[in-house]
Amino acid sequence: MDKQVDLGLNEGYNFMHARGEGAFPYYVGIRSLADIATKADRVCVLNIMGGESTTVTPVSHAYSGGNIVCGTMPGRSGSVMKTAAGDIPVYNNVLEALRAGHKFNVAVVYVPPSGVKDAVIEAVRVNPDLRKVIILTEKVKVKHARIIRQYCQWRGVDVFGANCLGVADAHNHVRLGGALGGSAPEESLVPGSIGLFSNSGNFTTTIATYLLTAGWGTTVSLSSGKDVYIHFAAPEFTHAMHNDPRTKAAVMYIEPGGYYERELEFKKPVVACVVGRWKAKLTRSCGHAGAIAGSGDDAAAKEKWFLEKFGVPGCFTPEAPTCSAKGAVVTNISHIPMALTAVMMMNGIKPDFAPRGNLAPKCWFHNGRGLALPPELSVPVVEAMEPYNQQIADLAKQVGTVFPRQSMKDASGASRMDPKTQVSQLHGVSVLDASTHTLEENLVQSVVREYPDANGVAMANVALNAFVNQSGSVLLAAADAAREAGSSPNVVLSSAVALVGPKEVESARDAVQAFIDLFGLAGLSDPAEVGFDFSAQLKQVRGSDKLQDIFLSEKAGKRGRSMMAALEQRGVKSVFVDFLKAVSDRQQGNVRDNVVLAAITCHLCWTAFMRRRLSVTTLLAMPWHFRIFSAIVGAAVPADGQDKKSFRGVDNGDLMGSWSFTDTAFAALLGRKPSEEELFSFSVLMGLLITNGPGTISAQGAKGAVSADGPEMPGRVQVNKGYIGFLSHTGFAHGGNGFEAIAFLMERFQGSGLKDPGDPGHGLNLEAMALQYAKTYKGYKSQAKSAGELEYAKIPCVNHPIFKGKDVNFDPREVFVDELFKKRGSYNIFQDFYHQMVHALFKTGVSTNVYCVNVDAVIAVILLKMLWKPYSAGDISAEALERAAFTTFLFGRMIGSAAEIDDHTNRGRNMDTRTAASLCMYVS
Repeated sequence: MDKQVDLGLNEGYNFMHARGEGAFPYYVGIRSLADIATKADRVCVLNIMGGESTTVTPVSHAYSGGNIVCGTMPGRSGSVMKTAAGDIPVYNNVLEALRAGHKFNVAVVYVPPSGVKDAVIEAVRVNPDLRKVIILTEKVKVKHARIIRQYCQWRGVDVFGANCLGVADAHNHVRLGGALGGSAPEESLVPGSIGLFSNSGNFTTTIATYLLTAGWGTTVSLSSGKDVYIHFAAPEFTHAMHNDPRTKAAVMYIEPGGYYERELEFKKPVVACVVGRWKAKLTRSCGHAGAIAGSGDDAAAKEKWFLEKFGVPGCFTPEAPTCSAKGAVVTNISHIPMALTAVMMMNGIKPDFAPRGNLAPKCWFHNGRGLALPPELSVPVVEAMEPYNQQIADLAKQVGTVFPRQSMKDASGASRMDPKTQVSQLHGVSVLDASTHTLEENLVQSVVREYPDANGVAMANVALNAFVNQSGSVLLAAADAAREAGSSPNVVLSSAVALVGPKEVESARDAVQAFIDLFGLAGLSDPAEVGFDFSAQLKQVRGSDKLQDIFLSEKAGKRGRSMMAALEQRGVKSVFVDFLKAVSDRQQGNVRDNVVLAAITCHLCWTAFMRRRLSVTTLLAMPWHFRIFSAIVGAAVPADGQDKKSFRGVDNGDLMGSWSFTDTAFAALLGRKPSEEELFSFSVLMGLLITNGPGTISAQGAKGAVSADGPEMPGRVQVNKGYIGFLSHTGFAHGGNGFEAIAFLMERFQGSGLKDPGDPGHGLNLEAMALQYAKTYKGYKSQAKSAGELEYAKIPCVNHPIFKGKDVNFDPREVFVDELFKKRGSYNIFQDFYHQMVHALFKTGVSTNVYCVNVDAVIAVILLKMLWKPYSAGDISAEALERAAFTTFLFGRMIGSAAEIDDHTNRGRNMDTRTAASLCMYVS
């Protein structure tokens, strides 16, 4: 048998003489903290080429002066780990390393949990010189930990961990295992007089750093780990601390779980930081496996143990510095330096050196998100230490943000629905709040994630109205052909959107990129800043034929001139618009319409972009979104409703110069400009329709279209295809179903003589009308059930699967809109009838309680109120009314779809909306 193996199998270690007086009833070879990490220690790292070790081991080797003699990793024999202190040879196993002549007394274990037991036993068995084992692996099984404990006790080996970051001695400049001190251990492991024991590996380094701010350095830093079984625990540390003349006091960071600290007796001052009160109610481990309390070992119990040991009535805080010469208890690590200094003063012991730094926040970054923060929250930025300062400087040269990519199937960073209230949100704004904003404001917010100010709204209206007239375009020809073929509104608009392809907006994208290149690092934070000096940018354009070709055209561009005139007419303030004026004046060229559009969209996005809320991808796509918004509204009007000079009879210049896009969308549907009351109602309608979260069919269509294009290469995503995905995923059941409620109401009020649905003095007895219908419906329902009909007609827009079960039920969304209109003194007879009807259904026994009127009814009653007069007068047919209801839904839902398209382009992965084959089923 090999000699090494024979040595590993000799009789168990006789430790009785090594314990010394007053020691432990079990083996502890380390009598003093000075013995924990010495210059004489030589190390073998098990699983040295593993992920964590490859980062940590080279630093430990260099910091400790080259104390790692070898490493092991199955299948990697003959390779080496490169470090600043020299190469570390790698072997298949410990025995092979020993046969190669290496001697070591410390084994550092990075082996996965299932292999830790066998790895430790093998290392101890074949190496009789081994005296310390440091296990960094977490979640080692308790039964394995017990076997390791028993075997190492028999062999006279001290074990540290598991789930620890090792040990370090600042005086000896030695680190064994783990990442104490991080990548620059000399910064936090400063020689001093304090022994540091911590259940948390990361906090071991943090506390050592905090101590420096009060002038305290460390002797030994020991990360005990916090798996269920701690091998070298608080009793062993305390014993070694007492026997180390260098150590004058100790800091102990203690988590819940275990009774290691209960019987401790201290001969030197100690500050105990006891944490984890929040874990008292947990029944499963959270974080460290051992940091879950059993009976009487939670954070509160441990606080009590230490308070009694120190003879103090309560914990130490800056406001109540309770302590004694024996020690202090804190619950916040930032209080440790102050508490330690106070305790040491009582013992007549001064700090090891002058304080280094302080614990005041030192922010390397700052982003106030445009908020006016109070002084106490507006923390100043300080320059970072090297090399981070240069990295931050380089980062500052990057503009915009970059979102992490992930699977976005059934997920969204733009929309969500609250399952309790059923109120959806877009970028944190509920559709109820969105309903108080105009269409153009919501369109901007859908992509920019923020609402524009009045200046931005004026610019958005110019851009959106500039491209709405589609007269003579192939886009409108396609839409009219689809209309003539009898296609539904969503198919008609899809035909038009298909022709707003990438080439249509290529010049706008080029201009946006040029604006980013010119102004991204120019210090422009507010694009409305009057007097911003862009002379340097003008000089760049003058010296570049390429930039001149991007911004200017030799051909006279009527729409571009009209847009510039409209911007001036509206009195907008924009650095980008002023820059275009200066470029065209100096170079005597014509500004393209797409370039003006690019200037407007850059202005709208710029503030959020510079605050890193938006990406370059979003900025480049913004003109495309705007062109599609205009195309959808424009294509809703047949060719006979627009010509080269006007849209719905309104001059193109007037549209750009004075109309809002909400006015224009209303006119596209109804052929006229809305009144103030109609404009408000229409805006509310648009807001309510924005989104129902990422799970809706329309949102899934938009997301699927982006996913299929491959968002990981965002430049290839066809934005117009995303809108086609949304439009193709609407239909008579999703979007067109709003007409069901309108048809229901038309039937109820047909022949009633109703003239003005907004007049509360209409003269109709709504209660009687509702009761009469409820009785009729009860008879119909009873007859249908008797005949065995399961699919009998339901009353549209009453009841809801969430808002039910009470005596009187309400849909909070419908209540919000109802109150909103009441505050304006606005009456709607159709909504009033719905309220009367749900009570009538209860009174006649159709329902066992009063149903809610759901939010879909709101959409129907608002639209019907606007259309009732032309319908009653015969100016609009029921079929046209149905088309108008469907198109209205599409106008509102394109807002939320824009957000989903942009979000999925920025965050999604290629083909991430597909369903796994294992989740699909075949039905025969």
